Amino acid sequence: METAEYLDKLLLRYSGSFDIYQPYVINDKEYPAYGYFFSCVEKYILIRELNMWSTRSYEHILFIEAEECTENILSEAEDIIENYMEPVLVRKNEKWPEPNHMYSYLNVVILCSKPVEQKLAKKIKRYHFEKGYKFNMRGFSKGSIMCVSMEDRKYISNYQGHSKKELFRRVFSDVDQGKPGFAQVMEENGLTPFKQQI
Repeated sequence: METAEYLDKLLLRYSGSFDIYQPYVINDKEYPAYGYFFSCVEKYILIRELNMWSTRSYEHILFIEAEECTENILSEAEDIIENYMEPVLVRKNEKWPEPNHMYSYLNVVILCSKPVEQKLAKKIKRYHFEKGYKFNMRGFSKGSIMCVSMEDRKYISNYQGHSKKELFRRVFSDVDQGKPGFAQVMEENGLTPFKQQI
Protein backbone atom coordinates (compact mmCIF):
# COMPACT_ATOMS: atom_id res chain seq x y z
CA MET A 1 0.00 0.00 0.00
CA GLU A 2 1.34 3.44 -0.93
CA THR A 3 1.38 6.26 1.61
CA ALA A 4 -0.22 8.58 -0.98
CA GLU A 5 -3.20 6.23 -1.38
CA TYR A 6 -3.65 5.99 2.38
CA LEU A 7 -3.35 9.77 2.78
CA ASP A 8 -5.98 10.34 0.09
CA LYS A 9 -8.52 8.22 1.99
CA LEU A 10 -7.52 9.76 5.32
CA LEU A 11 -8.00 13.29 4.03
CA LEU A 12 -11.54 12.45 2.93
CA ARG A 13 -12.39 11.45 6.48
CA TYR A 14 -10.82 14.61 7.89
CA SER A 15 -12.46 16.85 5.28
CA GLY A 16 -15.84 16.40 6.98
CA SER A 17 -14.78 18.78 9.76
CA PHE A 18 -11.40 20.19 8.69
CA ASP A 19 -10.38 22.64 5.96
CA ILE A 20 -7.79 20.75 3.91
CA TYR A 21 -4.87 22.66 2.40
CA GLN A 22 -2.77 21.08 -0.35
CA PRO A 23 0.15 21.49 -0.48
CA TYR A 24 1.40 23.27 2.64
CA VAL A 25 4.79 24.94 3.00
CA ILE A 26 6.75 25.45 6.23
CA ASN A 27 10.18 27.09 6.09
CA ASP A 28 10.48 26.47 2.33
CA LYS A 29 9.67 22.77 2.68
CA GLU A 30 6.50 21.44 1.04
CA TYR A 31 4.25 18.96 2.84
CA PRO A 32 1.45 16.99 1.15
CA ALA A 33 -1.41 18.33 3.27
CA TYR A 34 -2.49 20.32 6.32
CA GLY A 35 -5.87 20.35 8.06
CA TYR A 36 -7.44 23.17 10.09
CA PHE A 37 -10.43 22.94 12.45
CA PHE A 38 -12.09 25.83 14.30
CA SER A 39 -15.05 25.92 16.67
CA CYS A 40 -16.60 28.90 18.45
CA VAL A 41 -19.15 28.59 21.25
CA GLU A 42 -20.94 31.71 22.49
CA LYS A 43 -23.38 32.48 25.28
CA TYR A 44 -25.48 35.60 24.90
CA ILE A 45 -28.68 37.15 26.30
CA LEU A 46 -31.53 37.73 23.81
CA ILE A 47 -29.33 39.30 21.12
CA ARG A 48 -25.79 38.58 19.95
CA GLU A 49 -24.59 42.02 21.00
CA LEU A 50 -25.13 41.05 24.66
CA ASN A 51 -22.45 38.39 24.61
CA MET A 52 -21.75 36.88 28.03
CA TRP A 53 -18.80 34.74 26.95
CA SER A 54 -17.31 32.89 24.01
CA THR A 55 -14.66 30.20 23.59
CA ARG A 56 -12.58 29.35 20.55
CA SER A 57 -11.14 25.89 19.99
CA TYR A 58 -8.69 24.84 17.29
CA GLU A 59 -7.02 21.77 15.89
CA HIS A 60 -4.14 21.72 13.42
CA ILE A 61 -2.84 18.62 11.66
CA LEU A 62 0.12 18.33 9.30
CA PHE A 63 0.88 15.24 7.23
CA ILE A 64 4.37 13.98 6.38
CA GLU A 65 5.09 11.14 3.93
CA ALA A 66 8.33 9.16 4.15
CA GLU A 67 9.80 5.81 3.17
CA GLU A 68 10.63 5.18 6.82
CA CYS A 69 10.37 6.95 10.15
CA THR A 70 13.82 8.16 11.22
CA GLU A 71 15.32 10.18 14.06
CA ASN A 72 15.50 13.15 11.71
CA ILE A 73 11.81 12.93 10.80
CA LEU A 74 10.80 12.68 14.47
CA SER A 75 12.96 15.72 15.26
CA GLU A 76 11.32 17.53 12.35
CA ALA A 77 7.84 16.66 13.69
CA GLU A 78 8.74 17.92 17.17
CA ASP A 79 10.24 21.10 15.72
CA ILE A 80 7.09 21.77 13.66
CA ILE A 81 4.85 21.47 16.73
CA GLU A 82 7.03 23.48 19.09
CA ASN A 83 8.57 26.10 16.77
CA TYR A 84 5.93 26.56 14.07
CA MET A 85 2.47 25.39 15.08
CA GLU A 86 2.55 26.78 18.63
CA PRO A 87 4.08 30.22 18.01
CA VAL A 88 2.75 30.86 14.48
CA LEU A 89 -0.62 29.08 14.29
CA VAL A 90 -1.68 29.39 17.94
CA ARG A 91 -0.16 32.69 19.11
CA LYS A 92 0.17 34.34 15.67
CA ASN A 93 3.70 35.33 16.75
CA GLU A 94 2.28 37.28 19.71
CA LYS A 95 3.06 36.72 23.40
CA TRP A 96 -0.37 35.17 24.08
CA PRO A 97 -3.18 33.62 22.02
CA GLU A 98 -6.36 35.63 21.43
CA PRO A 99 -8.45 36.45 24.56
CA ASN A 100 -11.15 33.79 23.94
CA HIS A 101 -8.73 31.00 23.06
CA MET A 102 -9.70 27.80 24.90
CA TYR A 103 -7.41 25.14 23.43
CA SER A 104 -5.36 24.22 20.38
CA TYR A 105 -4.46 20.65 19.50
CA LEU A 106 -1.30 20.42 17.41
CA ASN A 107 -0.81 17.19 15.46
CA VAL A 108 1.81 15.83 13.11
CA VAL A 109 1.05 12.58 11.27
CA ILE A 110 3.94 10.62 9.78
CA LEU A 111 2.91 8.17 7.07
CA CYS A 112 5.73 5.75 6.29
CA SER A 113 6.07 2.66 4.14
CA LYS A 114 8.29 0.54 6.40
CA PRO A 115 7.63 -0.62 9.97
CA VAL A 116 8.85 1.68 12.74
CA GLU A 117 11.91 0.62 14.72
CA GLN A 118 11.20 -0.18 18.35
CA LYS A 119 13.43 2.59 19.74
CA LEU A 120 11.65 5.18 17.58
CA ALA A 121 8.23 3.79 18.54
CA LYS A 122 9.17 4.30 22.19
CA LYS A 123 10.27 7.85 21.44
CA ILE A 124 6.93 8.63 19.77
CA LYS A 125 5.00 7.19 22.71
CA ARG A 126 7.02 9.26 25.19
CA TYR A 127 6.61 12.55 23.33
CA HIS A 128 4.92 15.24 25.41
CA PHE A 129 4.11 18.85 24.62
CA GLU A 130 1.74 20.99 26.60
CA LYS A 131 1.76 24.74 27.13
CA GLY A 132 -0.65 26.88 29.16
CA TYR A 133 -1.17 30.60 28.73
CA LYS A 134 -1.64 32.96 31.68
CA PHE A 135 -2.26 30.05 34.07
CA ASN A 136 -4.64 28.62 31.43
CA MET A 137 -6.80 31.76 31.50
CA ARG A 138 -5.93 32.03 27.79
CA GLY A 139 -6.27 28.30 27.31
CA PHE A 140 -3.62 25.74 26.43
CA SER A 141 -1.95 23.86 23.59
CA LYS A 142 -1.23 20.14 23.41
CA GLY A 143 0.88 18.33 20.84
CA SER A 144 0.72 14.84 19.41
CA ILE A 145 2.83 12.82 17.02
CA MET A 146 1.15 9.93 15.22
CA CYS A 147 2.87 7.45 12.94
CA VAL A 148 1.21 4.95 10.60
CA SER A 149 3.28 2.32 8.80
CA MET A 150 1.83 0.81 5.63
CA GLU A 151 3.74 -2.48 5.57
CA ASP A 152 2.57 -3.78 8.95
CA ARG A 153 -0.47 -1.48 9.28
CA LYS A 154 0.50 -0.24 12.72
CA TYR A 155 -0.51 2.99 14.43
CA ILE A 156 1.82 4.49 17.02
CA SER A 157 1.26 7.72 18.94
CA ASN A 158 1.93 9.53 22.16
CA TYR A 159 -0.80 9.63 24.81
CA GLN A 160 -2.47 12.66 23.25
CA GLY A 161 -3.02 10.76 19.98
CA HIS A 162 -4.58 7.59 21.44
CA SER A 163 -8.13 8.77 20.76
CA LYS A 164 -7.52 8.76 16.99
CA LYS A 165 -6.35 5.15 16.77
CA GLU A 166 -9.63 3.72 15.50
CA LEU A 167 -9.99 6.41 12.83
CA PHE A 168 -6.57 5.60 11.38
CA ARG A 169 -7.27 1.86 11.45
CA ARG A 170 -10.54 2.33 9.57
CA VAL A 171 -8.70 4.05 6.73
CA PHE A 172 -6.95 0.76 5.93
CA SER A 173 -10.40 -0.75 5.35
CA ASP A 174 -11.32 2.17 3.08
CA VAL A 175 -8.26 1.40 0.94
CA ASP A 176 -8.97 -2.35 0.89
CA GLN A 177 -12.57 -1.75 -0.18
CA GLY A 178 -11.53 0.65 -2.94
CA LYS A 179 -13.59 3.51 -1.54
CA PRO A 180 -13.16 6.92 -3.20
CA GLY A 181 -10.60 9.27 -1.75
CA PHE A 182 -10.37 13.00 -1.16
CA ALA A 183 -9.05 13.86 -4.64
CA GLN A 184 -11.82 11.94 -6.43
CA VAL A 185 -14.63 13.39 -4.32
CA MET A 186 -13.29 16.93 -4.75
CA GLU A 187 -13.04 16.48 -8.53
CA GLU A 188 -16.53 14.98 -8.83
CA ASN A 189 -17.94 17.99 -6.99
CA GLY A 190 -15.91 20.56 -8.90
CA LEU A 191 -13.99 21.58 -5.78
CA THR A 192 -10.33 22.18 -5.00
CA PRO A 193 -8.40 22.07 -1.70
CA PHE A 194 -7.72 25.31 0.15
CA LYS A 195 -4.54 27.12 -0.84
CA GLN A 196 -2.08 28.45 1.71
CA GLN A 197 -1.62 32.22 1.77
CA ILE A 198 2.15 32.75 1.80
